[in-house]
Amino acid sequence: MITYKSQREIDMMKKAGELLAKAHKEIAKRIKPGVTTWEIEEFVDQFLKKHGATPEQKGYKGYEFATCASINDEICHGFPRKEPLQEGDIVTIDMVVNLNGALADSAWSYPVGKVNKKTKELLDVTKEALYKGIEQVKIGNRIGDIGHAIQTYVEAQGFSVVRNFIGHGIGPTIHEKPEVPHFGLPGKGVRIKEGMVFTIEPMVNIGTFETKMDNNGWTARTRDGSLSAQYEHTVAVTKDGIIIITDQE
Repeated sequence: MITYKSQREIDMMKKAGELLAKAHKEIAKRIKPGVTTWEIEEFVDQFLKKHGATPEQKGYKGYEFATCASINDEICHGFPRKEPLQEGDIVTIDMVVNLNGALADSAWSYPVGKVNKKTKELLDVTKEALYKGIEQVKIGNRIGDIGHAIQTYVEAQGFSVVRNFIGHGIGPTIHEKPEVPHFGLPGKGVRIKEGMVFTIEPMVNIGTFETKMDNNGWTARTRDGSLSAQYEHTVAVTKDGIIIITDQE
């Protein structure tokens, strides 16, 4: 069942999103060769605590960390670790912030030092795909319009879109209806209505869209070992238009 949010609930989620965006801006300053994702994990945990918030995904279905930190061929749900990041890596930091009971969710991919041309193209295309999807969030459109816009753009650039992991409704719990695939047909799926709040979070690979799981039961990787990137925003649908809850601008 889809839960529709009031303007008051959306305003509260926006405050959570503003704090999450601030965390990502701080993370961007810290990502460089030699830094570990464990250091980023500890920073986020303390940053949220300092601002009166909690990391909602810590403890979710047994997950132990405040962040997901996915490196190179890891698509999503990578564990923070103490191995240093290397020049040319990419890393996606994903987190869900709970501020006074309101949730916001956003992932961002970061280059580590200088990356090669193909890697930079992957990052650029994935971020642009996110905004191509957001452009389709309008009252009366359908969820399939979002996925179709993302898929057609990404594949036209020569990359692939992950099928096994998708966007989702959010608030008051992390994962709610509707499901938001990043592929599909226009004019299909749930109709977008006022009060919906959901994530759009395309995961884009250089190679195949096929995935495989690590033995930890959480971390997904590209089946062919190619690089993967992800950008995610939480968006709210209001009578006056769309609000990007986790906007960093």
